[in-house]
Amino acid sequence: MRYGALGLPLAFVALPLYVLLPNHYASAYGVPLATLGALLLAVRLFDAVVDPFLGLVVDRLFAGSRARLLATAAGAAALLAVAFHGLFFPPVHAGAALLAWCAALLVAAYLGYSLLAVLHQAWGARLGGDAAGRARVVSWREGLALAGVLVASVLPSLAGLAVTSAVFAVALVLGLLLLAQAPRPLAALSAPRFDWRLPLATPAFRRLLAVYLVNGIASAVPATLVLFFVRDRLQAPAWEPVFLASYFAAGALAMPLWVRLVARLGLARSWLAGMALAVAAFVWAFSLGAGDTLAFTAVCVASGAALGADLALPAALLAGVVRAAGHTGREGAYFGWWNFATKLNLALAAGVALPLLGAFGYAPGVRTPEALGALAAAYCLLPCALKLAAGALLWRCRSRLHEETER
Repeated sequence: MRYGALGLPLAFVALPLYVLLPNHYASAYGVPLATLGALLLAVRLFDAVVDPFLGLVVDRLFAGSRARLLATAAGAAALLAVAFHGLFFPPVHAGAALLAWCAALLVAAYLGYSLLAVLHQAWGARLGGDAAGRARVVSWREGLALAGVLVASVLPSLAGLAVTSAVFAVALVLGLLLLAQAPRPLAALSAPRFDWRLPLATPAFRRLLAVYLVNGIASAVPATLVLFFVRDRLQAPAWEPVFLASYFAAGALAMPLWVRLVARLGLARSWLAGMALAVAAFVWAFSLGAGDTLAFTAVCVASGAALGADLALPAALLAGVVRAAGHTGREGAYFGWWNFATKLNLALAAGVALPLLGAFGYAPGVRTPEALGALAAAYCLLPCALKLAAGALLWRCRSRLHEETER
């Protein structure tokens, strides 16, 4: 609990930044989707490129004093909290000034968030353990993260963005206070060599990263489009809290089941099962239309359960790759590249899906058959194709990953 608690505010802030913010700027300020997509793509690509270097910073922090490590984390948290509040309450409301404000504060928020996230992930990987033990460590972090997302999915609509910002700041402070009392990470087996290319020279990491990239894009596309799908395809905006809450609650509740499945099937095969469940859920979603709220709630539960596998298992596989390569003490470098892949997925989802939807005639509130068909295909079928591709990649390398990471 002391280690995983910081996952709650980090995930709490991630949902507003990646899901609510695009819809907020498009709906409240009238920013065109193509312009918004280009801005998000540029800022998120910058954020992604910075992550491998933040990983090196984190490794240096772990090699130094604990006080310096925690002080740096506190500074990053302060930057993140201030930028988050400013993004949703800009002093300007139109034109180039609004876009410049949004871009600048997104950069600040992403830098603070990324440093904290890499530090937190590397800390967990350094706790060691066998495959099931690593899965449990990640599950505590990601389970509490899902609790944070669950709160973030309902709090803005129930209490407003001002209260959401205040709750986030308080949760961030509590998470850091608990982390300061968490178990100390294992020391490095050798002196850290601060080489940002080291993870890419590890074959097992390259194989795992390829799977994670394709699978991550499959998850990022519906995360970007879900509110558009709910409001225009299902025409059920009042159900948004129910849909989001059921999705993330299912992910949190399914997490222990995936950990148990790891003991039977191993990490790679369990992840494959999660991918198959996600494909089945999104194929079903493609058949839904206006008013199908109960059916979409069931889709949210099924895809949320699959999310539990995506959150708990890949990072546990990565921790095994790091240990098997003899690179204990360099976890920050690995998780820097890992987060680079995560941000690249989100950047591509926003930078490609939104402009493509605009090109096919969709805009918020447009409900012509052609526009809604394009929205449904982008939200449902594109993720299925990408999930199947990720599953094929994982199937090809599952045996080698099993040998290298299950020990």
